[in-house]
Amino acid sequence: MPKTKLQSFFFTTMMVFCMVYCMTCYTLSLKSGSFSCLIMKAAIREMWPEYIIIFCLVFFLVTKLAIKLAFRLVTPGQDKPIFITLAIQCMTVCLMVPSATLIITLLHLGFVPSVCTIWIQNLVLCFPMALCLQLFFIGPLVRFLFRTIMKSYETVHTHSAENDTAA
Repeated sequence: MPKTKLQSFFFTTMMVFCMVYCMTCYTLSLKSGSFSCLIMKAAIREMWPEYIIIFCLVFFLVTKLAIKLAFRLVTPGQDKPIFITLAIQCMTVCLMVPSATLIITLLHLGFVPSVCTIWIQNLVLCFPMALCLQLFFIGPLVRFLFRTIMKSYETVHTHSAENDTAA
């Protein structure tokens, strides 16, 4: 969907923000045993170190690797665009959840003897939620918002360029 580096930056910013916020709400809810407005407020306060790390991972490394892996399963131009999108989303989740849960586990606990078991536990708890959010909720929502914003941006700039040439 994004065509330029700036669009990729904007798209990644939106996607990572939504995913990190929702996953932070999810993990805080698991820890507390309930979901409330307090969890949502706490997630906004606590998500920023994870957001920065995950944004960098996604923008500089994971997106390119996920596309490469997805193109082993689907072929652009031959397969339907929805299958290409789904393959890229699935590969992104398969790469991000293990790395993000490991980084976040280390960030919160440090190198403790039980870090591997806690990481695997977090991985098992977070993977299904991240996959569902990406495939059914956040992925479609962010793509819709991105397309809408880009269409209105292009419309404004097209009309602006037409007015400049007419004058």
